[in-house]
Amino acid sequence: MRTVKTATLALTAVAALLAAAGTASAGGGTPSPDAAPTGDGAQALCKRVPKIEKRLDRALARLDGNATQRGSIARLAKRVENAKAAGHTEIETYLNDKLTFRRSLVPTLEKRRKDLTAVKTWCEANNNGSEN
Repeated sequence: MRTVKTATLALTAVAALLAAAGTASAGGGTPSPDAAPTGDGAQALCKRVPKIEKRLDRALARLDGNATQRGSIARLAKRVENAKAAGHTEIETYLNDKLTFRRSLVPTLEKRRKDLTAVKTWCEANNNGSEN
């Protein structure tokens, strides 16, 4: 008798959850994440420009740092030299590939900074993206 009662309660709970889930999705209060955007997000981007500038400047400063700066190109180049001097060819190859990628980041980040300057100018001319 007790198992029948427990099973009935469990089925009732599951049915209630399914019914609640069905009505919650049918209401459609917020758009699904798969919905196409309706704008270009200019207002949000204009708001984030100062933070993005700081992040780009910080990343470029780190990459251009000297051999004592963690994350710098110079420090990684020194590690490649040390691996080569020690005869660790596998380590040298791995670090050299990492160094090549890190060097390729500099022009990419500089381009982003240049593009962000244009966005900042646009935002200033268009009331931070609130004009359409």
